[in-house]
Amino acid sequence: MKVASYIRPLVANLDVYVPGEQPKVKDLIKLNTNENPYPPSPGVISAIRKATDSRLRLYPNPTCEPLRNRLAKYHRCHPEQILVGNGSDEILALVLKAFVEPSAGSVVNKDVIQYFTPSYSLYPVLASIHGCRANPVALGKSFEIPALSQLKRRGWSFSAPLSLITTPNAPSGTAYTTSTLEQLCRKQKGIVLLDEAYGDFAQENAMELALKIPNVLVARTFSKAFSLCFQRIGYCVGDVQLIQALDKIRDSYNVNGLGQIAAEATLDDINYYHKTWKRIIDTREGFTSALRALKFEMAPSQTNFIFAKPPDKPAKQWLQTLKDNKILVRWFPYPETKDYLRITIGTEAQMKSCLKVFKAFLNQ
Repeated sequence: MKVASYIRPLVANLDVYVPGEQPKVKDLIKLNTNENPYPPSPGVISAIRKATDSRLRLYPNPTCEPLRNRLAKYHRCHPEQILVGNGSDEILALVLKAFVEPSAGSVVNKDVIQYFTPSYSLYPVLASIHGCRANPVALGKSFEIPALSQLKRRGWSFSAPLSLITTPNAPSGTAYTTSTLEQLCRKQKGIVLLDEAYGDFAQENAMELALKIPNVLVARTFSKAFSLCFQRIGYCVGDVQLIQALDKIRDSYNVNGLGQIAAEATLDDINYYHKTWKRIIDTREGFTSALRALKFEMAPSQTNFIFAKPPDKPAKQWLQTLKDNKILVRWFPYPETKDYLRITIGTEAQMKSCLKVFKAFLNQ
């Protein structure tokens, strides 16, 4: 038999998630994966160094209890309302496993996840891996969530077992008010996960909804705002019974020990991160104004990136020009996103370099 015959058809035919490039190119300006351009606080670096001792031979805390206690204090909830994962991506995968049936032999209408589009391109991949149905529903022209009265006509189901909402949205950077999200969450009969990977950059967040609406979970990450992509720490907050269900199906030691220590130290130095967020937001606003002066189109962003539609030439051509000048940004080849570039906000010097290339390309 051919080796390929051993592989499940679901896996063999899977369109996998494609992460942003991580090239090792000298002097590259990397603005494609929404990483914080500033390092973790000195206290975090020190805590990690101190932890590289005999503890490395031991298993980490299996329930992340110290970190959950710290997060509970940070969010003013109980530790039992928090689950920590290997990045928020693991949280998303666990949520599908816990609340959505695979389509084969499933209970009718219990095999659906839905999400707005464009949004996080991992969502349909998770649906394919789990073997359930995906129900993508288009956002409005300005990437806004349509009015509740319009959602059903657009194909949104208020009885879907799981709805995933990226807030603020990625890739557009558009923010949604807590009141808008609350109206939608209260109308949903299934689980709603609010994916707040970029919530720390927004003017408001919806964490309160996870603490007062039983069918709502809020997912967060230490990767984007807290400069810990390398450590892969995510978590979600919600009703104790939902968290217990997720806890049943996670790996026993799903979060590495150094990551736990780094996250705890991060919460000890939150003021440091508030300062970096302000720097990023100030840089974002200045860069946005400069691009608008060059006739770029974009929705207002409340994240650490912008989603910009370039003038005159196709976005893919701008992508290659930037790459030729050692600047890496992100382009998504889907109908609703192909005219845009997603550009991470780096340091002021990096954004000036990016702007210089834009101006030179426009003048050709």
